[in-house]
Amino acid sequence: MSQQGESSATTFVKPYGLEGRRTKVYVNMIELKKYPEQEIYQYDVELSPERGAFKKLPAPEFMRSVFEQAMRTHRTTTLKGIPLVYDARKIAYAPSPICGPKEELMLDVTYIESGRSEKFNIRIRQAAIINTTILTEYIRGRSSASVADIQPALAALDLAVGSVVRTQMVGFNRSFFTREGSKVTSGGLELWRGFSFSIRPGVDRLYLNVNTAVTAMYAPGSLLDSLLNLLDMRNASQLRGGLSQQIVRTLGSYLRGVILYLTHRGIQGKRKFSVKGMTTKPLDKESFEWEDPTRPGQPEMITIEKYYQRRYNIKLEYPFLPGLVGRKNAVFPIELCDIGENQRYKGKLDDKQTADMVTFACKRPNENMSSINTVISSLGIGSSPVVKSFGMEIPNKLAEVDARVLPPPTIIYNKKSRQSSLAPNTGAWNMRDKLVTSAGRPLQHWAVLVLANQNFAPKARVQNFITALVDACNNTGYPIAQAQPPLVYGNPNSDIGREMEKACNSIRMPKGEAPQMLLVILPTTNAQVYQTVKNCAYTTLGVQTQCMQAKHIQRANSQYCANLCLKLNAKMGGTNQSLDGTDLQKMLRNKPTLVMGCDVTHPGPGERNKPSIASVVGSTDLMGLRYAATLIQLPSRQELVKLLMEAVMRHLKLFYAATKIKPHHIIFYRDGISETQFAQTRDREITEILRACSSIQAGYKPDVTFIAVLKRHNTRFYPMGRDGDKTGNCIPGTVIDRSITFAPLFDFYLFAHAAIQGTSRPTHYVVLHNDIGFTADELQKLTYSLCFTYAICTRSVSLVPPVYYAHRVADRARCHLVEMGMEFEDASSAADEYYTAGTAIGSRTTGTEATGPTKLIKTHSRLDSTMYFM
Repeated sequence: MSQQGESSATTFVKPYGLEGRRTKVYVNMIELKKYPEQEIYQYDVELSPERGAFKKLPAPEFMRSVFEQAMRTHRTTTLKGIPLVYDARKIAYAPSPICGPKEELMLDVTYIESGRSEKFNIRIRQAAIINTTILTEYIRGRSSASVADIQPALAALDLAVGSVVRTQMVGFNRSFFTREGSKVTSGGLELWRGFSFSIRPGVDRLYLNVNTAVTAMYAPGSLLDSLLNLLDMRNASQLRGGLSQQIVRTLGSYLRGVILYLTHRGIQGKRKFSVKGMTTKPLDKESFEWEDPTRPGQPEMITIEKYYQRRYNIKLEYPFLPGLVGRKNAVFPIELCDIGENQRYKGKLDDKQTADMVTFACKRPNENMSSINTVISSLGIGSSPVVKSFGMEIPNKLAEVDARVLPPPTIIYNKKSRQSSLAPNTGAWNMRDKLVTSAGRPLQHWAVLVLANQNFAPKARVQNFITALVDACNNTGYPIAQAQPPLVYGNPNSDIGREMEKACNSIRMPKGEAPQMLLVILPTTNAQVYQTVKNCAYTTLGVQTQCMQAKHIQRANSQYCANLCLKLNAKMGGTNQSLDGTDLQKMLRNKPTLVMGCDVTHPGPGERNKPSIASVVGSTDLMGLRYAATLIQLPSRQELVKLLMEAVMRHLKLFYAATKIKPHHIIFYRDGISETQFAQTRDREITEILRACSSIQAGYKPDVTFIAVLKRHNTRFYPMGRDGDKTGNCIPGTVIDRSITFAPLFDFYLFAHAAIQGTSRPTHYVVLHNDIGFTADELQKLTYSLCFTYAICTRSVSLVPPVYYAHRVADRARCHLVEMGMEFEDASSAADEYYTAGTAIGSRTTGTEATGPTKLIKTHSRLDSTMYFM
């Protein structure tokens, strides 16, 4: 096997590309003038109350506050002035030893919060000595270490940098935020700006990466005001008469994990607590047994409302609201609670909040670069004694790196087109004077199902739109044999499967034929209706579907109709555009090549009862234009793809069935893995690919190139001078493979797309295995060219299409598993008479991660080998 760099102890000869116009770009990284060459000492930290122990570790902010108080107390004495940086859980690092290998250091500290004093013990033991020469060897390409092996050293340096940033900003892991310039959004939340900081290995150097970031934070202050904002209500009186189950779920999702403070004149200081539930009864009806201190020995049943009036002389203004349940089942009135400051919201944002977040985060490249320059100057990281003690010298200047701009490929359309070929320099073009490269099966047996109200989508208007769509398809080279399909109205609130079946039955066709297509006009963007339509199509009816919103039929826009045409043609077996065949085969070394893409997607925040989904796609033609898909259900949050061998076998058979030849090469683009999983994923999944090949035929062993695709990274580039596009981003075709890439790996960053707004993010491609022996120029050119072949748009895309298709397939998997959508337990009285963490404060869960069976998810046989997911 030809594994890349990380498997060899000899110096790795890193491949670099040479093709393209040379240029320079700024990168959001600062080159370290000096980096550590001494040992770093790692310590286990056990922080506990003086009496007893934590049942579970408190919030990181609390742990860090106690630890920092201990450092202030003992720094000049016990610690001898040696700085100790702490991860707020169980690990700390120091640049010099603070105790011997077998010694134990015990620090005591008194911590005061909200007027309350508490004593803690901190037990420190040496866990490891990190030899930083591994970093030097790694960045010089001379190490057999993997990215995962250098993580302990990088983690120590990250904490050292973070300890400086945290003094001026609110930190969460490697990201730090400030309320200055924040924006209020809906649902009791605010949007904050900030930055991420991390030490990154480059070629012969280390860098500090600084990137802009945004996050959602709880709006501090009155809890009642925030909850009314969340529920879009003017006052609490609207909640008289009890809470619906939907409101309970909404409140529970918002309150999960938030720290609240009880502040009223009856207690000293502020009492901090977190919510574990909500009473099922309002405070004027929720009662408990209480003994009045003025009447000892006479317990009585009393409501929460009367308790606060008698105990604290507080008359509750909203006794009809439920109470919040904290530790030991103590109940607190919502109106007496405040949300604490500096708390990050970890739940899922709704559509309005997401739109606000996108708008808030969208800044031009020069604006982001300017804000990064400003923050690195103001923080003074390089002058920090802590940073210097760890052997780092960090200037206040962003680095410049060499880049190249690759020429665009030639795009081919049908020979009958007025313009049958073009090379789009801007990464975008249109269908004017062009016919699709090859038409799919003519659309003969199809129908239109209207799930919108007939008043909003009258028959005449729908028919006008259909006429315009048919004309657009015919003019674009995709023939519609039946220009007047049956038109059926259905009820989106009824059995949608039955409505779809009714539409299919309205199609006149010969016996033995099956419906080809349903054009489904939806009333809104309601995800449940859409997913149900797709679920029925994929699993029961076996019919292609094209969904659209009813608002688009009001005026038949030619561009919208042309876009629908591209989708219809792709689903019906056609190809919309292609690369020049001679150029592509040269890039593929004139060998039949199976191009594959794979991605693993995980359930969202709080959705612990849902499985992870692996999606695998494989090309079914010699041009890498048409793809089939395979879905694999995995246990929740599992990264490695089980059953990959079975999936690859399926795609080998589909490729052979379509081309009548076995592939000599397999190019496998793998998304969904992190840098620390490179070696593990490569070793396991390449083995599965080769096992699939030998299972097809003994001795069959095509050459494999395995490429990790990383999109979720913090590296950004900014063009110099006027060498950018109209949005100020790097132009399509810009590739960077020097200085800031991994020294012992074959990798590159590629801008394949034209940005529409904001700061463009390149895709990072890391070659983990290369039996085919691609050079840097060959693989960079091939990957960039494939980005122009995405089936349903006339522009190059940021991700290589097989990965993009795998994303779409994984997204469609929600339709296969529509019955596994987010659920909550019934909001009914629990045994201790409050809504529990499984209802009001959480999602439906058994308390453990889902461990459902690993299995292939079946699609209807009529769709199985098609691009139904477009």
